[in-house]
Order: sequence, then structure tokens, then C-alpha cells
Amino acid sequence: MPEGPEIRRAADKLEAAVAGKPLTHVWFAFPELKPFEAQLTGARVERFETRGKALLTHFSCGLTLYSHNQLYGVWRVVKAGETPQTTRSLRVRLETEDAAVLLYSASEIEMLDADGVAAHAFLQRVGPDVLDMSLTVEQVKERLLSPRFHRRQFSGLLLDQAFLAGLGNYLRVEILWQAQLAPRHKAIELSNTQLDALASACLEIPGCLMKRAGRWMRISITARCFASRCFTAPGRNAAAAGELSRRRRCRHGRFTGVRGVRRRGCVGQGNGGCALLTRPT
Repeated sequence: MPEGPEIRRAADKLEAAVAGKPLTHVWFAFPELKPFEAQLTGARVERFETRGKALLTHFSCGLTLYSHNQLYGVWRVVKAGETPQTTRSLRVRLETEDAAVLLYSASEIEMLDADGVAAHAFLQRVGPDVLDMSLTVEQVKERLLSPRFHRRQFSGLLLDQAFLAGLGNYLRVEILWQAQLAPRHKAIELSNTQLDALASACLEIPGCLMKRAGRWMRISITARCFASRCFTAPGRNAAAAGELSRRRRCRHGRFTGVRGVRRRGCVGQGNGGCALLTRPT
């Protein structure tokens, strides 16, 4: 499933294509949305807002299109009048004089007014957006130490959209690797230094991935093996980590990272073939 950085990058592309321009053609697949086609024609898209993995398309007439891509939904930007050949099911088409944005395969699509946005069940449930520039490290620390979250293991907490909206599985791995913490840890057990490191990583990792167009900050084999050892079934850990390590060794026997960048640590037989795979304490 796309996570916060992917949704935000998609929103930026959509905004660059159609925001501020009159809509010349609006089409919806779902019958309950058909009455809005005429109302939105001639209106403008004011902005695309992300709420974690949900996308809000705000129109100048006061309406907001809520969509959640789930596993299969995807937005595309094309030229006006163009319809790509695809096996996907088209759900939404918003077209201006020179460009169109198309939503395929999504199943959660609703049209809301201001009151509907405020009362929407999913939007009420999610926490602050992890890519919200106004969100601070101190605020993340406060959430970590709140009675609602401070006894939750990070393996589950960092997937809970009520904690921080937009986090997901690969971000969870990267954040814990950056903070040098194990999935079994809880905020209540951490020192202030560890809390600072975790809260900072929760904001830095998604932000970095946003700017780097999806390339992992730490796509090194050590982070992947960390995920294999800590997040998969015990019987599969060693074999999976060993397979990953065999794929990514350079000729000197050291692990390689992005585009062959050397990473520290020699190959060994312990810990699934990686000397750096000792689980954080």
C-alpha cells in the first residue's frame, strides 16, 4: 500500500497539472457521484491535501472529494482528451483545457461538504500527518508518551494511523533502524535521548523520502535484514536474511547499499550471514 511520501508526491503532481484551472470535463464512475459532475464543471481545484494515506481534493465551489487508494488505487496525469490503454477501472476524471487527472481502481471515494469533512470517520480517527510541516519533534514525543500510546510496542504503534498518519511498513523499518530500537520496545521504556532519536526519525525519514522521490535513505542490506529478523516468522528469519546477504555482497565481502555504496560490516556466518544483524537491545 502506498504510504505518506508516495501519496504526497502524487498530490504534488496532480496539483501541478490542474490546480487553479477551470474544469472543462468531470466524470465519475459511481452512480452516487454522478449528480456532482455538472456542479463541478467550471469550478477549479484549489488544492490537494493529504491526510496520511487519504487524499482530499478541494474545489472552489466548497465541495471536497475524499479518496483512499487502498492497495490498488492509483492517480495518473495525462493530456486533455487522452485516455490511456489499461486494464484498470477508471473511477474519476477531472479535466482542464490542457491536462486531466485520472483515478483508477480506488473503491473509497466520497463527495463531502465542510461538515462532512469534519465528521468523516476516517479523518477523525487519524493522527497528525507525518509530512505536515508544522508538526514538531516535541509534539511527536508528547504523542509517544501519551497514555494512549506509551505502552504500545513499536511494531504495532508505527503502523497505527491514529498515532501518526502516513506511516507504514517500510517506514516503520527505516525509522526503527535509524533510531536503533527494536520493534518490541515501548516509549515508556526509553530514555529522553532515545525518545528524541525516535521522534526525529518519525519526521526525518518520511520527509527525506519525499524529497528523494522514493529512494530509501538506508536501502542497505543491513536494514533489510533487520526487517527480516524482526518482522517475519522466526522459522524464516535466518533463511531470508542469508538470501538477502548473498545477493548484496561486493567483491571485498562487504555489504553494498544504494548503487554500490560501501556499507560498514563484514560478512559472517552468524546472524543470518550479517555481522550487523544483532537485534537492538
